[in-house]
Amino acid sequence: MPVKTAKNHYLGLSEHKRMNCAQSVIAAFKDKFDLKDEEIEEFKHFGGGKAPEGLCGAFYASKYILKQFHIEKEIEFEKYFVKLSGSNKCREIRQRKIFSCLDCVEKSAEYLSGICEKRSANRSVTAAL
Repeated sequence: MPVKTAKNHYLGLSEHKRMNCAQSVIAAFKDKFDLKDEEIEEFKHFGGGKAPEGLCGAFYASKYILKQFHIEKEIEFEKYFVKLSGSNKCREIRQRKIFSCLDCVEKSAEYLSGICEKRSANRSVTAAL
């Protein structure tokens, strides 16, 4: 569900507030990672290639979450994202014209969603013990 939520925020669909790529990812995982509204607002500055070092905003938002909650997955995520998009820099991704901003939001959200599913499964196993 967070993947669809992220895409809906980016596109401004289904009564979701229209947000940039970075905000869309942060907002979609707000409840899963206990993120604050202030963090979503802060990420309005990181869309459209304005993330530090010219990083893709969706990529930057995902790395932000991973650094706080799953730092061990940060390198794995970067490899995953670059393999799909060809780069982690907004300008380079756009120049290639094979991966859209919506694709960046979707793939970033899919990666984080997979982590959430694993966390839930691990909690269920631990609770059963």
